[in-house]
Amino acid sequence: MALPPLLSALHRDNRRMLGKLAVIAGAMFGFGYALVPMYKHICEALGINVLSVNERVTSAGLAGSAARQANTQVDTSRTITVEFDANARGPWDFKPAVHSVQVHPGELATVMYEFRNKQTRTMAAQAIPSYAPMRASAHFNKLECFCFNEYTLAPGEQKSWPVVFYVDPKLPKDVTTITLSYTFFEVAGKVVGQGAAEAGKPAPEKRS
Repeated sequence: MALPPLLSALHRDNRRMLGKLAVIAGAMFGFGYALVPMYKHICEALGINVLSVNERVTSAGLAGSAARQANTQVDTSRTITVEFDANARGPWDFKPAVHSVQVHPGELATVMYEFRNKQTRTMAAQAIPSYAPMRASAHFNKLECFCFNEYTLAPGEQKSWPVVFYVDPKLPKDVTTITLSYTFFEVAGKVVGQGAAEAGKPAPEKRS
């Protein structure tokens, strides 16, 4: 094959390859850009309420504004029963201070969850929420929550965490009961080298 036709063929192949790479790069960028809304929709569909950084700053203006707005839109014509559940998968105590409350849509409410590490070693733990019915999760707004944060708890240590929430007035009319359930589990590998050192130490007495 003569040299000019060979060079021309190489140029064509290079242009095709460059075009393919540009398409792949564009597709990867688009997929990465779409991950955030996709993840949000998946979490909503599965009843997982992942709190953003802004939602966690409950003492700041955003949460305060949301709370004020919620209180100005209280629907006193409806009463929703919110039930609280706790799954403790391990040697610790984990429970809500109350099993249920009744609220009006838009009304701000606070419920405490109590935890005690009954082990003789330090542990790292985390809680994940779920909802029933699942479609209520989009209308259950938490302004303060301990979920998705990791906590390091000493032997015998006790904690009380608040859940500050309100139910959106747009909740479907046929939903009269919402169950908020937390599963509290140990995060493996987070506390390294402490178990053996603390295994022989007695747990502190339970605080009143």
